[in-house]
Amino acid sequence: MAPRRAVQLSLKKPTYAVCVVGVETYVDVHSNVPKGAKTFGVSGSPGVEVFMAYKPSRVTEPRGKAHWPLDADVDVIVSVDAASKDMNDLKVKVSYFGQQEDGVLGQSLLYLTGVDVSLDVDTSRTGVVKRSQADKKAWLWGPKGSGAVLLVNCDRDNPRFKEVDLASSQLSSVDDLQDMSAMVLTCAGPDKVFDSHRLVLNVPFSDSERVGVFCARGGTSLSDYRQVLGPHHLSYEVERQPGEWKIDFHVEGLTFPDADFSGLVTLSISLVDTGTRPEVPLFTDTVAFRMAPWIMTPNTRPPLELFVCSVIDSQGPNEQFLNDMSDLALRANCKLVVCPWIENRNDRWIQDEMEFGYIEAPHKSFPVVFDSPRNRGLKDFAYKRILGPDFGYVTREISFAGPSGLDSFGNLDVSPPVTVGGKEYPLGRILVGSSLPRSAGRRMARVVRDFLQAQQVQAPVELYSDWLSVGHVDEFLSFVPTSDQKGFRLLLASPSACLKLFQEKKEEGHGEAAQFDGLRHKVKRSINDMLGDRHLKSDSNYAQKCIDWNREVLKRELGLTERDIVDIPQLFSLKDGHAEAFFPDMVNMVVLGKYLGIPKPFGPVINGRCCLEEKVRSLLEPLGLHCIFIDDYMFYHQLLGEIHCGTNVRRKPFPFKWWNMVP
Repeated sequence: MAPRRAVQLSLKKPTYAVCVVGVETYVDVHSNVPKGAKTFGVSGSPGVEVFMAYKPSRVTEPRGKAHWPLDADVDVIVSVDAASKDMNDLKVKVSYFGQQEDGVLGQSLLYLTGVDVSLDVDTSRTGVVKRSQADKKAWLWGPKGSGAVLLVNCDRDNPRFKEVDLASSQLSSVDDLQDMSAMVLTCAGPDKVFDSHRLVLNVPFSDSERVGVFCARGGTSLSDYRQVLGPHHLSYEVERQPGEWKIDFHVEGLTFPDADFSGLVTLSISLVDTGTRPEVPLFTDTVAFRMAPWIMTPNTRPPLELFVCSVIDSQGPNEQFLNDMSDLALRANCKLVVCPWIENRNDRWIQDEMEFGYIEAPHKSFPVVFDSPRNRGLKDFAYKRILGPDFGYVTREISFAGPSGLDSFGNLDVSPPVTVGGKEYPLGRILVGSSLPRSAGRRMARVVRDFLQAQQVQAPVELYSDWLSVGHVDEFLSFVPTSDQKGFRLLLASPSACLKLFQEKKEEGHGEAAQFDGLRHKVKRSINDMLGDRHLKSDSNYAQKCIDWNREVLKRELGLTERDIVDIPQLFSLKDGHAEAFFPDMVNMVVLGKYLGIPKPFGPVINGRCCLEEKVRSLLEPLGLHCIFIDDYMFYHQLLGEIHCGTNVRRKPFPFKWWNMVP
């Protein structure tokens, strides 16, 4: 509620005031009083509500013909319920009486002109702006919360423009208005009122770099829209036309929440009396917006597009891999997008370069690609080829030091929705790889971690990945969807499971079956040889300890039990103190619904079948998943990456609305 304004009365001449609909005005009945007056009475014309504010413990309400005592603590409050049709068409009369109350000693007249001024946004989050009586300055989370939402206008609706839409103070397309949130100014009342009063729209200086406001004045063509608030405009005197009682504005977000920005911004409208010096705001109405966060989608969401790179190296082109990805996408009813060699400059690690997510407001949502700071051959792909109409772009650059391997987005994942200790995470939790707590080592750049943390809706968890040569979480974990009540499983690479499997096969008499059978230019290793290799076993046991540390963190932070985890056989070897996958890393798979594109492990072949593939099938196919093993050895594994690193997937957004959660 706006603070009450005080109006002083005069016994000699009428007083005139403008009163905003729904706003209480204090009438000073004590400053100018006839000599000998002891009591007073107040009456108002239709359309004016008059009430007394007092403490019943100190003042007794008058009965019959009695009036209110002047020497008591009694305040007179008036308000109007509608805008006036004419100037001064509402009246309040104050009459003063002596001790005997047998005659009026004097009267004061107050003439009011009602104006209806209100700034309204979609506080109910229905996609439609409605008049709100709630506290529009507050923004509350939860299904019963309130407050409007802004999209960061980070797409490019006009392909002829080179930058994202928010970079320009001019509209690039009328379609751009759909990316903005509506805001409606009500300004009803006699036109003459606005000859002596101004309507001023304001944005706080602290928010001026974060929000832009457009208004169409004079028409609705592209050239008629102009930015009236933003980085270079802190206030705007509204150009109200005669008879105009509603004015539409369009509000855009200019920046995502970050370490120095909570995501909340405010705008206000003030009715300013120009007849006073200095000019005085008679009324101010303020609305709050929260910037929509960038949201990641986990493997368990249905796939929409599968991205992969066409590359050429000493082995020739990766045509067979592209054909395998095409077949996989076809099975999953997913569109395949191939980034050509001329655009990727032989950088095949498209998962490391970018991460797909989305932003959402009640009236609209669209995908947004988060471009990593790694900036290798694919550094321009997201901006030049993915940014477009209703497809946004965001990035965070490292200012001083260059990026480390942990800044690539193979080191960025997100869990499915989980509940932890009674607290729900309906959009899952972000996972990033790091060094061990309180130890030196590689970490994802603070500028990226701060951005992820500031989104609030997917509370990040740091895992230990610095034990790996590349250092990415996708080297030891993945999530797959299931059709049971849990809805997903966490897959963890498991050297213990692999050594156990090999020991079982040895005891069954298959000790001479060889790893890497069928691979040219690779020395075969029998099961007996691998089990007898002290260095390989020691390295794998070390890797198992690192994975077990993460296992406990994941169980604690995601509320998982052992039943929710599937151990996928995998061995690791150490090089310069860091671990690398000994054979193609089967956890590093691409997940397209129930179809899994898994790196072919080239494991020991027993009775015509790879025992590693058979083990993985026995673990995952009962969950309703289809395991499709793909040879990625020459083009990916030899370069310390696998299928997940060489692909990227855009997925369907969550059906859950982020503003309904409580972070």
